[in-house]
Amino acid sequence: MSDEEKPTAKQSSPQFIPKLKGKRVLIRLTSGGQPVTGTIESFNSYEILLQTAKGELLVFKHAISTIEVVDEPRGYRPAV
Repeated sequence: MSDEEKPTAKQSSPQFIPKLKGKRVLIRLTSGGQPVTGTIESFNSYEILLQTAKGELLVFKHAISTIEVVDEPRGYRPAV
């Protein structure tokens, strides 16, 4: 089979992290399950940058066990 005959369709998995950008989330890490709460500032293929109460935190995606959206009350505005 030549290169031209091979299928070129890429399989794409559902992407939910872009929908969470700018939202407050609770992330549990695989090492001990420590919870980290913060706002997703940016992300790439390997990392997520969170803005936490103590500053920015870079979390590697392979170290994440779960991600939960933290429900904020209506009219809530985080202090910047």
